[in-house]
Amino acid sequence: MTNGTGKLAVVTGASSGIGFELAQLVAADGYDLIIAADETDIHDAAAKLKDEGANVVSIVADLSDEEGVEELVAEIAKAGRPVDLLFANAGRGLGHGFLDQDDAEWLRVIDTNIVGTLLLIKKVGRQMRERGEGRILSIAGFMPGTFQAVYNGTKAFIDSFSFALREELRDTGVTVTCLMPGPTETRFFERAGLLDTKVGQDEKDDPADVAKAGYDAVLAGEGDVVSGWKNKIQSSLANVTPAETLAKQHRKMAEPGSADR
Repeated sequence: MTNGTGKLAVVTGASSGIGFELAQLVAADGYDLIIAADETDIHDAAAKLKDEGANVVSIVADLSDEEGVEELVAEIAKAGRPVDLLFANAGRGLGHGFLDQDDAEWLRVIDTNIVGTLLLIKKVGRQMRERGEGRILSIAGFMPGTFQAVYNGTKAFIDSFSFALREELRDTGVTVTCLMPGPTETRFFERAGLLDTKVGQDEKDDPADVAKAGYDAVLAGEGDVVSGWKNKIQSSLANVTPAETLAKQHRKMAEPGSADR
């Protein structure tokens, strides 16, 4: 990292969407950046950030396996400084019914959203705990995801994990914040094969607004933040609505072909 002397932030899944918006916010606050994604578009994102004056290093790394995580950790080590902010934003979605999904695809969702995320958080989190300072953001959810069963299941896991880890780290100087976004205007729906669904075609939240809500919550050390007024209402209702009912509601949004109904 060229002439890096300031505080350091790491953002995964930063090639577009919420991750890129988080990177812009971090850069605007003067942090040096290491950004990662599993696609070469991450270098285009870095170029945009550099044009805005950011000191940034980009790396293509598949965070669905330990090798990819180690590649990112090695890049972090080159910076020669501790990580102040970790935004564990990388995630992979997958639509359609579970029994019809290719095994390699749903396993990669689990490996990216859970295994890789936890490996990275553990490696960076240990260093944060040792020095008694640091902030971590994870991306989670709470609703049973009919026709997104594996994806939503991984996000429910991250939700539970984040709150448990936050409590384990209480009084250490390290905080964990869980961002719970609603449907957001990103490439997620295209990649997950959800463009023919109602949720894929409906109007969605602005990723810049979602990122700002998450970023503000991280800096404040909050435990969780639900972005978007519509999502806040839905999350409040979810706390008192039976899971079976929530699953039925999600079917209306994510069932293949629902965009035409």
